[in-house]
Amino acid sequence: MRVATWNVNSVKQRMPRLLGWLDERQPDVVCLQETKLADDAFTALLGDELVGRGYEIGLYGEVQWNGVALLSKVGLEEVVTGVAGAPGFPNPEARAVAATCGGIRIHSLYVPNGRVPDSDHYHYKLAWLAALAEVVAEGPADQIVCGDMNIAPTDADVFDPAAYVGQTHVTPPERQALADLMAAKDLHDVVRDRWPDQRVFSYWDYRAGMFHQDLGMRIDLMLATDSVAERVKAAWIDRKARKGTGPSDHAPVIIDLDVAPDGDIGPVVPPPSAPRAGRKTTTKLPQNR
Repeated sequence: MRVATWNVNSVKQRMPRLLGWLDERQPDVVCLQETKLADDAFTALLGDELVGRGYEIGLYGEVQWNGVALLSKVGLEEVVTGVAGAPGFPNPEARAVAATCGGIRIHSLYVPNGRVPDSDHYHYKLAWLAALAEVVAEGPADQIVCGDMNIAPTDADVFDPAAYVGQTHVTPPERQALADLMAAKDLHDVVRDRWPDQRVFSYWDYRAGMFHQDLGMRIDLMLATDSVAERVKAAWIDRKARKGTGPSDHAPVIIDLDVAPDGDIGPVVPPPSAPRAGRKTTTKLPQNR
């Protein structure tokens, strides 16, 4: 079974690329984030195309912002939207959908960004993650918790830790919240576990040539319980989907369970160009220039 997660940053804008990618990679389960469409609009836009490809569809969307989806060729049972006990901002946001697919409880998540450390949105993010941890802890033994987590787990998951000082995504409370989520069900970060020493990113800012210089972050994660992690035969970032005209700023993350149709082909496919060597000064983030 091939499971993928992808923040498409507007499914309407990404529709031709998404359909082509589905045909090329043939995932059995797809978790989408930032669909930015209400459920009826998503169904009107993509329903026939997805059903024609054999997918059942679970949706939790809203107009213009947020939005998550779960597509499955291997069953879609017990669909639940939202996170029980999670706060809103101020109202509930479309950030989570879960279902049982092929015997595995799969969560498609778009974790709040946090915006600025110690802001109201930052504390909302931490409380939302705490509620998610409780839901995952009460779930079955076979789970995949995946999506745009908006947290880089360690300094190895950003191109330059010094560039992110004072920014969200890397602060100790956020990383602790992620660690608490993983501890709630002994979740494994399967991409990092498989490629412990590799430079692996899933997100690159649109601005300042960050993608072409491979100045990115790894914030899109595949977290799996013991029983699922043991089945992983390949885990990789589909960098090709970030290339070309009109991409999302995120690349899909893919894991293959039991068999690896493309082989154990590497942490990032295709691999990026070598990062610039010999930088003497920290690269500033585009928003800080």
